[in-house]
Amino acid sequence: MADEDQDGVAEDDLTTVEPHVPFVLEAWEKEEESWRMLVSRKLRKQCACSSARTKGLLLGFFPVLSWLPRYRFREWLLGDVMSGVIVGILLVPQSIAYSLLAGQDPIYGLYTSFFAGIIYMVLGTSRHVSVGIFGVLCLLVGQVVDRELDAAGFNVSAPSGNLTAGLACDRSCYSIIVGATVTFMAGIFQVLMGLLQVGFVSVFLSDALLSGFATGASLTILTSQVKYLLGLNLPRAQSPGSLIKTWVLLAQNIGQTNICDLVTSLLCMLVLVPAKELNDRFKAKLRAPIPFELFVVIAATLASHFGHFEERFGSSVAGNIPTGFMPPQLPAWSLIPNVAMDALSMAIIGFVITVSLSEMFAKKHGYTVVANQEMYAIGFCNILSSFFRCFTTSAALTKTLVKESTGCQTQLSSLVTALVLLLVLLVIAPLFYSLQKCVLAVIIVVNLRGALTKICEVPQMWRVNHVDTATWLITMGTSALVNTELGLVVGVLVSAFCVLGRTQRAPAVQLGQADLPELYEDLASYKGLHTHRGVVVFRYEAPIYYANQVLFKRMLYRRVGLDPLVEKARRMKQEKQDRKRDMLKPSAGKKEVPTCVFLPQHTSFHTLVLDCAPVLFLDTAGVNALKEVAKDYNELGIRLVLARCSASVLDSLRRGGYLDAEAEGPPKVFFTIGDAVQYAQSLASQNGNCEASC
Repeated sequence: MADEDQDGVAEDDLTTVEPHVPFVLEAWEKEEESWRMLVSRKLRKQCACSSARTKGLLLGFFPVLSWLPRYRFREWLLGDVMSGVIVGILLVPQSIAYSLLAGQDPIYGLYTSFFAGIIYMVLGTSRHVSVGIFGVLCLLVGQVVDRELDAAGFNVSAPSGNLTAGLACDRSCYSIIVGATVTFMAGIFQVLMGLLQVGFVSVFLSDALLSGFATGASLTILTSQVKYLLGLNLPRAQSPGSLIKTWVLLAQNIGQTNICDLVTSLLCMLVLVPAKELNDRFKAKLRAPIPFELFVVIAATLASHFGHFEERFGSSVAGNIPTGFMPPQLPAWSLIPNVAMDALSMAIIGFVITVSLSEMFAKKHGYTVVANQEMYAIGFCNILSSFFRCFTTSAALTKTLVKESTGCQTQLSSLVTALVLLLVLLVIAPLFYSLQKCVLAVIIVVNLRGALTKICEVPQMWRVNHVDTATWLITMGTSALVNTELGLVVGVLVSAFCVLGRTQRAPAVQLGQADLPELYEDLASYKGLHTHRGVVVFRYEAPIYYANQVLFKRMLYRRVGLDPLVEKARRMKQEKQDRKRDMLKPSAGKKEVPTCVFLPQHTSFHTLVLDCAPVLFLDTAGVNALKEVAKDYNELGIRLVLARCSASVLDSLRRGGYLDAEAEGPPKVFFTIGDAVQYAQSLASQNGNCEASC
């Protein structure tokens, strides 16, 4: 009797429990804007003409007009002059050396550094970036130049004049025509990307990708310079597989090594490698790095001149370096179809390097740079300088670090650097006639130390992140062993597939509640969490879209321990067996089996709460997947509710029809997990749960 009273009291309690009222936010009513209205509004904004807008456009496109009138001569001038002079001194040997890498005469490297610095000073938004010659771009230009020289019938052993592309010129002339044309096209692509506002492409080039690409290109650069270190006269091997082909050629011709060049290379390396280490070790104490490269160049030039290395030992020297400037010339229009795709890869690399360095130093010194304006700046650096026989440029990390460490405050330091280079171009350049090419190769190789030492860091990278290390290795290997430009493309594809793979292997966890009401975390990761009777809280930490919607459902069913499709199949089989048994024993009568008898004993829950906070977006397939899950579980008497959906996810659910029936029935979406759990418990207490019915 007491038990009956107790049961009666329990039933009364169940009938008097009111369902929990969830928290509700009132959304703003937004008017849908048609594409015609959007285009019209954008055009009116862009085409509006006023004095303020004209002034803003002018100052935005020529940032020098903003900072130069406010220049603080007493505070900034000394630092800018000092940094400009030091960078100019360092640029002289490097400009001559990297001309060799780009397949050009030394004078064109000086031209490139001179014009690029002046143009960037006018158009750039970074105060510290040093724009000029960059090793990877020089390598790419050199590969294009060698390919076009072969196509035009030039070769190392026949530097005589030839009539090519409607131009009567020798090998040197045609080389710079090719280099200037590819530079012009790279600049055009960069300006077009600026006009189309596609600066976002830089986000697809991760640090691991760029580092792997730089290391792979550095291996190719190192390989291309070995022939100069040994004094061998060999043609540059063409991709793919240029690195392996070059080493095979070197092995076959090792007996022809020029002993004078080899000894000079070893001596210069014995001086420069420790000198670089010395500068790096004491860079915090040194006001400016010691220009050992310039000292080596001067000493080597004097030794070669007075020792008559060219005449006595057959050493290859820089040769005549003219003074002054040549008249501007247009690019070779007929070459544009041949070099367009090469120019596109150079444009992307140059822009990404420049913007990355600009943003890094801007963040360090507390100012902002405009990425789109940086694209315009580096684009016009390439377009305008190509008319003066220059090759592709970008920001350079080493020289930028030198500028910053020596007190650079504004781009006025670039003007000072240009004046130093102008002095060399007008007066000093011919003095480098006897400089051996092997010395220039040593300068290039020594400057590759930073990128090449990354190879030794692979084990540490692997311990930190396997995916990034795999991206680095694949990009580096492809760039070095197959093709430099292809390495960049492969790296981008690998990075994209890695991102896709991470969404395919996203964590799927069951959550438990901590002592704080709204704190729900992974049961397998933290101690002291507890679950709610009859409610399972699940989190899928990735967007739900076409590529992973099947995996989402599979992980959900596995984590909650109930696959509705399998359960429904088992239920149909059980019902079929029951009907067959009833037919054999009609006298026994039919016994109605409660629904919950078909649920496994370890999954006695009536509500599944899906935490959507990590779900960044849903596409049509994702919404349909949620519909299927809700429908399948509903047929088993289990409700699916969503919690913590973002506004964009709610909009996708609304557009996909997931919330159509919410007005007539219980809510399907809650703003907090706690609301969803309390509502589910109150609803179960009101109606009676499945376990009590059984």
